[in-house]
Amino acid sequence: PCAFLVIFLLLCSFSIDAQSKNILKVAFSASLLSDGEATIGPFNGHTALVFKNVVTNIGSAYDPNTGVFTAAVRGVYHFEWHIGVDSSNTAAVLVKNTNHIFTAYEHQTAGYGASSQSASLLLEAGDTVCVHQWTGTKIHDNQNHHSTFSGHLLFTL
Repeated sequence: PCAFLVIFLLLCSFSIDAQSKNILKVAFSASLLSDGEATIGPFNGHTALVFKNVVTNIGSAYDPNTGVFTAAVRGVYHFEWHIGVDSSNTAAVLVKNTNHIFTAYEHQTAGYGASSQSASLLLEAGDTVCVHQWTGTKIHDNQNHHSTFSGHLLFTL
């Protein structure tokens, strides 16, 4: 009977180790511009930002063609976005599906400034998250990549 118990415990240990290697890994980080320098906006309405310079996209949940992150599984995800501005107002809002979550805002009368924000969100599989530029504002980016959007899966539920 002891030999069966030892074999059972070894099989359980192997199964748990095999499962831990199959845990979904999701992480992305991207900046607004790949190269050069540009000020984007102002626009007459909220405009989805497409962060084109992808440096990490593990799990391929971020689409660099649309700027949209799509949750692969139900879980808690953490997002951060940073926006640069040069002598203007800037604002960018994190959008979950169609709901505005948090806004990063900066009023910069002269010179360069930046604003940052973050959020941890419970997402269902298929939920989308993106960043929209606020109506009437400008966002600046250059080769130093000041304007970024990043996210990762903290844990599944």
